[in-house]
Amino acid sequence: MRLALHINDYSSLGPPDRMAPALARVARTAEEAGFARLSLTDHVWQISMLGEQGEPMLEAYTTLGYLAGQTRSIELQTLVTAATYRPPGLLAKIVATLDVLAGGRAWLGIGAGWNEQEATGLGLPFGAHAERFARLEETVQICDRMWGPGEEAYVGEHYRLASTLNSPRPLRRPRPGILIGGGGERTTLRLAARYADAFNVHGGTDAGQKADRLLEHCARIGRDPDEIERTAVLPNPAEVPADPGRLLAELRRLHELGFTTVFTVVPDVGAITPLEAFATKVIPEISTW
Repeated sequence: MRLALHINDYSSLGPPDRMAPALARVARTAEEAGFARLSLTDHVWQISMLGEQGEPMLEAYTTLGYLAGQTRSIELQTLVTAATYRPPGLLAKIVATLDVLAGGRAWLGIGAGWNEQEATGLGLPFGAHAERFARLEETVQICDRMWGPGEEAYVGEHYRLASTLNSPRPLRRPRPGILIGGGGERTTLRLAARYADAFNVHGGTDAGQKADRLLEHCARIGRDPDEIERTAVLPNPAEVPADPGRLLAELRRLHELGFTTVFTVVPDVGAITPLEAFATKVIPEISTW
């Protein structure tokens, strides 16, 4: 099993003029501690269940580009990008650029999006539920095409590209990994079964049920489910790493359900000490599973 560090709160990093060095220190410490992947939330305002709306929130891809230059091996992604926030051709170009500058370490983490308040607040596209999922599917198709060798046009219901020219192509082969995140069993997991290299769900008590639904979707289209990595977000992040025994029990539960990468939030990540605790208490243990 692998552990991934997810950052969704920048308030422990200090004032704006100290954020860059603090983030660099966090990313390098996570890499040295053995975290396999580093993900950032892709919001423009802090979400209500984590803090106040006006708390610091960095734009995700600008930050990932900075962290690509501060690290050497840890994989980089969002968890997850709302498909409607950026035009698909531009999003494909952004992720391809990140992959080139990071030496082939980029993933596209993507979902349909849910935060209408911030989208409306900054004038970002959002749309009705069904439309967002239709746009998600077309976005994944466009990214896949732009990361390939051709440059033919793309014509969909919501997006039309006269050319899918993209140079330079990503370094990762055959392309950057695509992770589709979200808890919807009918649509999100259907799209993951068709297009994704990984899917992500909340790692609560219904995580196993969602993994079973993915198997059903794969069976319907004849896809080998072993081609899709199972990833989950660890529940109860406030207990990490204060109670390593309980944390290991949660990770063991997810491992037994077939999840191979688990994303965890480390409270007060800017303090560094919690990250270092993983190096001695958690990662050596789970790396043998």
